[in-house]
Amino acid sequence: MKKNKAVLLVNLGTPEKDTVPSVKAFLKQFLSDKRVVDLPRILWLPLLNLVILPFRSKKATKAYQKIWTPTGSPLRIITERLVNKLAKSLDQDEITCDFAMTYGKPSIAETIKKLEKKGVTELTIIPLYPQFSVSTTAPVFDQVADLFKKQINFPAINFKHDYHDHALYIDALCQSIKKTWDEKGKSEKLIFSFHGIPKRYVTKGDPYQKHCERTTELVVKQLGLAESEYLLAYQSRFGKEEWLTPYVDLELQGLAESGCTSIDVLCPAFATDCLETLEEMAIENELLFLQAGGKTFNYIPCLNDDNSHVKLMVSLAFNK
Repeated sequence: MKKNKAVLLVNLGTPEKDTVPSVKAFLKQFLSDKRVVDLPRILWLPLLNLVILPFRSKKATKAYQKIWTPTGSPLRIITERLVNKLAKSLDQDEITCDFAMTYGKPSIAETIKKLEKKGVTELTIIPLYPQFSVSTTAPVFDQVADLFKKQINFPAINFKHDYHDHALYIDALCQSIKKTWDEKGKSEKLIFSFHGIPKRYVTKGDPYQKHCERTTELVVKQLGLAESEYLLAYQSRFGKEEWLTPYVDLELQGLAESGCTSIDVLCPAFATDCLETLEEMAIENELLFLQAGGKTFNYIPCLNDDNSHVKLMVSLAFNK
């Protein structure tokens, strides 16, 4: 039977190599997107090209080199593993599976064109962002729309807006936390660290903060945690304007200085481990916590290609 249905997982993206030119090219594409940085182009682009990229590319390259593997970028490798497992789960249903990156390769456009050449007429697109944001999920939609508005015909589209409160997502997060507790013991505090966005995005109507809070609320309820046992915070802020607070780096330092000696950290906004989780959180923020007086820092990996994550993707593919 010819497969005419497909599921496309879309992740943020990654440089092709852990070199300055490759990282610079990736950052340029990423930071040039109006959805990511919505400042007037006449102001932003000269600043980006003349000031930010020359300095940030070198710093980011050093960070990528800390987590790079012999076979490449962790984000890409894990995304490929997740798609391969999903493909096996959906093979009996005659559904093709593939992945694309919002920035970098393989691009959304080239991957969809490849699927169209295979005869795909029904396409489910799952951005790997559990919580919707104008800066993450919306760029995926933009690129899909830009591609299809140039075509006379295109597949029927099922675009996943978010899955921040999906029962299988919440259950997968809880399983991941419990696994860490079983292996390492339960720490004094569980930190939910979400990727930050400028506060004004939320003021304009971005539901991201509400989605993060709802995810945390559901996990906490399922685990039966008291208010004193957990904390929600935001990481990866950029620039001088106010982003969503509290900031996780300041919270980690404050916890350690106030006598908290052990923490577990979960990053629920990231479907797969990447620079922000493996380097920023598991290296930089761990060091920050320990230097401030903390004793134990347990980073809980993203859902990655865990079977619970695959099960969630299957459910999303079938609108369950």
